[in-house]
Amino acid sequence: MTLTTAQLFTNARSQNGYLPQPVSDAELHALYDLLKFGPTAANACPARFTFVRTADAKARLVACVSAANVPKIEQAPVTVIVGMDLMFHDQLPKLFPHADARAWFAGKDAAIQETAMRNSSLQGGYLIIAARALGLDCGPMSGFDAAKLDAAFWAGTTVKTNFICTLGHGDPAKVFARSPRLDFDQACSLA
Repeated sequence: MTLTTAQLFTNARSQNGYLPQPVSDAELHALYDLLKFGPTAANACPARFTFVRTADAKARLVACVSAANVPKIEQAPVTVIVGMDLMFHDQLPKLFPHADARAWFAGKDAAIQETAMRNSSLQGGYLIIAARALGLDCGPMSGFDAAKLDAAFWAGTTVKTNFICTLGHGDPAKVFARSPRLDFDQACSLA
């Protein structure tokens, strides 16, 4: 597979609507099998993913989001809830066997929260790039009640919601005009 920067970045767009084309289980497995290789601190891999596809699950999800996000979620074949496991460090003996990395976090709530948020956000970014690499379109979003989402999808677990992202084959008629971006000198410095 040959990928271009256009497919991953410059031509890829945040989606506001989707074509009626399903996303298969095999595509979701392939998506995870790509994104899981993106780097995280100490290979912590704190992100957890719930792929919402059924009518019942979509109904629970739309009850937790802002009115503006409801049509996007209802139209998308899949919406992934990107969560962060606040007990990710229990997996570190398996994921980072080079050192006792679990001890770096056990009982250190601030370090756990900071690492889980930062690295699950990275993994969410890898999800978007992997989806684009596989020919899927994405619509990452905020605009939800995290406590409601946690209760509806992560109850009884140590996972908390980070963000949500629709997945599917985007409807070009529903994409907004490209918004401006900051120039290098506005966003970057050379030290």
